[in-house]
Amino acid sequence: MADRPLRIVVVGDELVAGAGDPRGLGWVGRVAARTHAPAAPAFLALAVPGENTGGLSARWEAEAMRRWAPEADNRLVVAPSRADVATGLSLARTRLNLANVLDTAARHRVPTFVVGPPPGTDDENDRVEALTAACCDVARRRRLPYVDCFTPLVAHQQWLADLAAGDGRLPGQAGYGLMAWLVLHTGWHPWLGLPDDR
Repeated sequence: MADRPLRIVVVGDELVAGAGDPRGLGWVGRVAARTHAPAAPAFLALAVPGENTGGLSARWEAEAMRRWAPEADNRLVVAPSRADVATGLSLARTRLNLANVLDTAARHRVPTFVVGPPPGTDDENDRVEALTAACCDVARRRRLPYVDCFTPLVAHQQWLADLAAGDGRLPGQAGYGLMAWLVLHTGWHPWLGLPDDR
């Protein structure tokens, strides 16, 4: 990475924008605050509320390319959402959509990091668990880092309390803090070529 400035584009749904967080940081803002590089990194969150992987796959490239620069260390964080479950997208279609995003980023020689969807409501979590496994498999086949936000949080009392305190779908301050912790402790700093900030 040397001393080139980091430009980290983060694509996903409203969780990428920190919707529901009274502090307005979300997990992206908390991760940004703990990412210390020689040149100050720019985190560019490109969120579309309720977007599934089909919409993400169709839009991300044009939006991200406008924000990267030849002199920068350009990076991509992909955060597929639970919307694939809500919109009835098949696992096969989810896998294809995510694979298209990751393979296109690889063609651009942009290092990519994948953050999986967190748990939602009880009646959808069986499907979110399957979605998580599918997304993880797509990333791992390409030897890309993948953060499982589902398994550690599905029975986590603080996460469940945070969802219950809100609309049942979006976390608040505590929930976003948990997501940020998972990202920071699942290969984030090594992926950026930075020392761990523990």
